Amino acid sequence: MKEGPDIARIAALIGDPARANILSALMSGKALTATELAHEAGVLLPTTSSHMAKLLDGGLVTVRKSGRHKYFTLASEDVAQVLEALMGLAAGHGHLRSRTGPRDADMRRARVCYNHLAGEMGVQMYRTMQRRGHLKVAKSGLELTDSGARFVSELGINLDALPPGRAPICKECLDWSARENHLAGKLGRALLAEFIAKGWAKRQENSRIVRFSRVGAQQFAAVFSA
Repeated sequence: MKEGPDIARIAALIGDPARANILSALMSGKALTATELAHEAGVLLPTTSSHMAKLLDGGLVTVRKSGRHKYFTLASEDVAQVLEALMGLAAGHGHLRSRTGPRDADMRRARVCYNHLAGEMGVQMYRTMQRRGHLKVAKSGLELTDSGARFVSELGINLDALPPGRAPICKECLDWSARENHLAGKLGRALLAEFIAKGWAKRQENSRIVRFSRVGAQQFAAVFSA
């Protein structure tokens, strides 16, 4: 019997088409009900319930109750990053489920990756911060430099107020459409929340797409100039 992590079990959980659709829907970062996930997966509610039981048992999703309803989310940002990497691998080998169009262009430009900004604008933000020395790659992982701390403070981010927990402040996440890294971690989440709070951007309902207003896009470009 082979030793080590059982990647075959995780791969099998993700590999089912209906479960893949469910997990992709949860990449929006929103908590969704089984009924909503059934619609996303294109299967009946009893079948969805069976899929959710397997995903819960496999540790890929979590559930919480609110009144009569159960809401499902991805179990962690690590799960989201694995899914994003698999999307990149699939796209890179031409395994696309639909023909590209205007909606796909919007997804490529700016979207939510679990709880942070992805797409071309997310990559631009990461690239700019790294080029200016605000981020550096160390043995322990991605780090925010002193200049980076000043930079995000000027944008309105209070680093001391970031939520506690084991999640890193900064983390690289491979962008499936751009094939470059964007910024994840607590800081990535805080920056997206700040863009929305400033009125620069808003999330499109029932989608992972993030839409920047004309003024918001101009402000973003001024701060994160290529």
